[in-house]
Amino acid sequence: MDVHQQETDAAEQRLSTRGTVASVSCNDVYSFSKPVRDEIVLIAGLGVAGDVHAGLTVRHRSRVAVDPDQPNLRQVHLIRAELHDEVNEAGYDVPAGGLGENVTTTGIDLLALPVGTVLRFGPAPDAALAGLDRSPATHTELVGPPGGASAVVAAAARASLDAPTAEAVAALAACIQAEQPAGQTAEPTAGSIIERNPAGTDTGHPGADRASDARPAIVVTGLRNPCQQINHYRPGLLKRVLGREPDGSVSRRAGVMAVVLRGGPVRPGAEIHVELPPPPHRPLDRV
Repeated sequence: MDVHQQETDAAEQRLSTRGTVASVSCNDVYSFSKPVRDEIVLIAGLGVAGDVHAGLTVRHRSRVAVDPDQPNLRQVHLIRAELHDEVNEAGYDVPAGGLGENVTTTGIDLLALPVGTVLRFGPAPDAALAGLDRSPATHTELVGPPGGASAVVAAAARASLDAPTAEAVAALAACIQAEQPAGQTAEPTAGSIIERNPAGTDTGHPGADRASDARPAIVVTGLRNPCQQINHYRPGLLKRVLGREPDGSVSRRAGVMAVVLRGGPVRPGAEIHVELPPPPHRPLDRV
């Protein structure tokens, strides 16, 4: 094993496998911050119910202006509460939802997660109940696209993707395939992209059969790319979430983005369980 692989393995061993939802937020109008809610509802392939950034294709106005046909890999925005603590200690007043995130977490190093990490909300199901139908109550007024998250992959197949976006879509497609019951395959629209990531066909995730796990779940696709709006919100804050590492690489610390894999309600206090994708792991890039 080479030194780089040893360092990678050591870093992955330090990753937390469980965290907690500290707060949830959403807004139905474009605004930099999002008000805190008692609950948000995730919709597979769409995002957060009632949130302005929910959609099959890009909803962030800057992205829409460039190419409205790009797949929406930014359906759910997550930020560590530890970042809020850090910047608040430095003199910036940043509450939960202040940076526009939907889910504020504690206990998980979100930025260190690889592309294609699955985050599940709620306690792990009892293994004895793994074969039972534990689907959450249906919200009849909250309907996502046919095929759920597979529709995002299908949208990506119709668009021209840059390298980070293509990698994120491939990881999403692999997660969708791994969620299928034994003997079934993912939506045909995902096939061409899954073939670009054959390692993803090996699920590599611990725990019971994921096809029977009805907990709300999201797939981490990449990093938020901090912009000047952060300085408009709190002057000088951008330098705290955007910088350079000693090796010259860009450090983006304003949270991660995800696509909804399975829908359902998410509330403060809920457990978050981390499922890493099979190796080789790709570090998060901006999406």
